[in-house]
Amino acid sequence: MIGFEKYLIKGKKGHLIGIGGVSMSPLAEVLKGIGLDIHGSDMNESEKMEYLRSLGVKVYIGHSAGNLDSDVDFVVRTAAVHDDNPEVIAAHERGIPVFERTQAWGAIMRDYKNALCISGTHGKTTTTSMSTHILMAAQRDPTVMIGGTLPLLQAGHRVGKGDTIVMESCEYYNSFHAFSPTIAVILNIEADHLDFFKDLEEVKASFRKFASLVPENGHIIANADDENTMDALKPLNHELVTFGLSEKADVYADNIEPKGAQTEFDVIYKGKLFTHVSLRVPGLHNVKNALAATAAAICLGIDATAVTYGLAGFTGAGRRFEFKGKYNGADIYDDYAHHPGELKALLDAIEPLGYKRTIVVFQPHTYSRTKALLDDFAEQLCRPDLTYLAEIYAAREKNTPGISSADLAKKIPNSMYFSSFEEIEKSLKFTAAPGDIILTVGAGDVYKLGEQLIESEKQA
Repeated sequence: MIGFEKYLIKGKKGHLIGIGGVSMSPLAEVLKGIGLDIHGSDMNESEKMEYLRSLGVKVYIGHSAGNLDSDVDFVVRTAAVHDDNPEVIAAHERGIPVFERTQAWGAIMRDYKNALCISGTHGKTTTTSMSTHILMAAQRDPTVMIGGTLPLLQAGHRVGKGDTIVMESCEYYNSFHAFSPTIAVILNIEADHLDFFKDLEEVKASFRKFASLVPENGHIIANADDENTMDALKPLNHELVTFGLSEKADVYADNIEPKGAQTEFDVIYKGKLFTHVSLRVPGLHNVKNALAATAAAICLGIDATAVTYGLAGFTGAGRRFEFKGKYNGADIYDDYAHHPGELKALLDAIEPLGYKRTIVVFQPHTYSRTKALLDDFAEQLCRPDLTYLAEIYAAREKNTPGISSADLAKKIPNSMYFSSFEEIEKSLKFTAAPGDIILTVGAGDVYKLGEQLIESEKQA
């Protein structure tokens, strides 16, 4: 198949399947801005669809072969759109090339002088968001693609006119292998997405391949504290820029001082003070994320002042320790953590904050991950004072392993399993008290629980 870059020509006509998605709608916007004729389809109406229409993008609700105009040059689909989709079938029958979303973004990246791609098992969204804050403070006018909402942008993306693009880069299905990074950040590597990868070694090989895409004059930024990351990158004949909490890293934190939900620290670069950071999100994991974003900024030639101001303005990305409100005097936060490593980082950050009780409402994400990491999840979920378990969020899967959150509850003494959100909400209303922190945690729709609680108090 001809590469997608051959279609980045003014006047070419493209159809995007799933055009309302978090990375498809900005893709449509970028392609439209280049001068292509773009239309697309999605299963649901949304604000994004209305916004695309305002740009002159024709969008259809529902998928049908009739949505493809006779003169379409190419089709782009999301990973969630499979070969049995009627529009994909029609494209194949008519000989129209069908590209994955990541192939399109990878081709677009090549038009930017700087392509900053941020990867890792955890921390991608937060670090991409921190990098965006720094780039905005440096007035680089970046194009941005984040897997979550950033309050600064009031969106998960931004289409800029500068020479820098920053992309959250996911390893699932090796999708980041389609990218063209000039700077590749690897935050950490753990066994995850084991419905696709065979084991940890295969995950490491995927990240190694991603890092190998960086040209000789580019930069690979790696977590010096993460053994898997350093092991994965060892075979590459490429100099690394490292970050971490110890002096062995090129960019490290010194004089770390937690102050409630904030953290102050000095950034040391090659043995010298680079800048002082006041970070308005808690936890050592966020210090590491900030160090990774700072290392990327250094590679981009951004000065210390922009790093200081950029990070000082960062208050968190959507669904990353996001304060939602209060119920009966309890603070309600939401977090996207859906892997044991992310749960550990979240609970590590909560413990020093001085709450009387920590109540976690956890919704596991996918059957395969829950089964593979059951004992690791149980180890972390024993830590809160109370753990409420919602049923597993299926996402893309069917329950072939035959597993339930009830199986997880058996391994956690301080837990309760509920088959519905209504039951959890009812119990929380009875339990919540001043001095508690209630965390809704997971990559599914568990955030709705906290929102419902807060709304119920407003209506009372």
